Amino acid sequence: MDERMRFVLEVEQGEDSMSELCRMYGVSRETGYVWLRRYREAEVEGLRDLGRAPLRHPNQTPEGIEQAVLELRRAHMKWGPRKLKRILEQQQPRQRWPAASTIGEMIAREGLVIARKRRRRVPPYTEPFASADEPNRVWCADFKGWFRSGDGTRIDPLTVSDAHSRYLLRCQAVEKTDTERVQAVFEAAFREYGMPEAIRSDNGAPFASRALCGLSRLSVWWMKLGIRPERIEAGHPEQNGRHERMHRTLKQETAMPPERNRRAQQRAFDRFRQEYNQLRPHEALAMQTPEQVYVASGREFPSRIPTFEYPSAMQVRKVRDRGAICWRGNGHVFLTEVLIGEHVGLLQLDDRYWRVYFMQLPIACLDSYNFRMLPLPKQQTFNREEAGEEGAPPSPAPHPPTVANQKVSGMSPV
Repeated sequence: MDERMRFVLEVEQGEDSMSELCRMYGVSRETGYVWLRRYREAEVEGLRDLGRAPLRHPNQTPEGIEQAVLELRRAHMKWGPRKLKRILEQQQPRQRWPAASTIGEMIAREGLVIARKRRRRVPPYTEPFASADEPNRVWCADFKGWFRSGDGTRIDPLTVSDAHSRYLLRCQAVEKTDTERVQAVFEAAFREYGMPEAIRSDNGAPFASRALCGLSRLSVWWMKLGIRPERIEAGHPEQNGRHERMHRTLKQETAMPPERNRRAQQRAFDRFRQEYNQLRPHEALAMQTPEQVYVASGREFPSRIPTFEYPSAMQVRKVRDRGAICWRGNGHVFLTEVLIGEHVGLLQLDDRYWRVYFMQLPIACLDSYNFRMLPLPKQQTFNREEAGEEGAPPSPAPHPPTVANQKVSGMSPV
């Protein structure tokens, strides 16, 4: 610094030429002129050594592109680099956008990354979704864990989604988690989108109950509409993993923090549903949105629920007010209160035992000697050829003494 200072001062005095001073100080004329220019621009500070790193990397992302990425990230703090890249490509298809890894570095450098608690990874369980190979094969339904709004109101969001496309059909806060209100939400969804082949849920009310085969009034209504109820194994929410993953995003976007009251919370659910279906790309859908994949069902909600016809080989009984059926004129056998007002079919297995069906679902075994219902040792559906007009009854099935102590199998194991 001292040498450079003396050099520029002597140049400014003009007593010696630039060439002579450069020879005296052992520098080239180019270096001498650089020192003189920097001194005139910044005085003493201009004579300090500068970093040798280039001011701009040849592969550096242009500032305009980086700003567009960061603005989109600030608008959608829960979206990852792949989703951001997909949205930017849709908005400006002619622009060449950086790789998802580069976008990830940008948002991390700006402190826009939300730290996530590290979780233990387990192998995915895919069996429940084997049949969800097209829209409306399986719908998933559940209640996201309840929470309270700002004014203390309890919020119970009922969510319904299509398992194949991840399309969020309903996200509705219900006043009570009872059959009446939940059925109303499903009926509205059926009228708007048609009906699926199956609905998968957990084992909680009102989807299931402690009645035979886990039947509930809601699942009975589904069956009468031709929809197969499916229930995941108790304690295994991963069997409905696609729906549970959506719940995590729903909580982050709408309940952290919650809105001030029920009405405001429902508006937040509606905004989330629109964004989730129409704007947010999904990696499992090849970065398409659920709306681009989902199509409505061709099975329309009927104006009148059709009556199920049992084969003539069965004896048909109506479930009375207290959940019992009449048997042989002078006896009542309790079945379940869930089926009050419905008809069941009884198929004779041998002189003593009759298998009891609700529609295609076997639900119990009648011991005609003791006038009592026994749980089924093994679930199976009836065969119309086996129980048809011309068909003979099936061969008698063995009934070990412990049959009454066996657990009833699930309605639709997955």
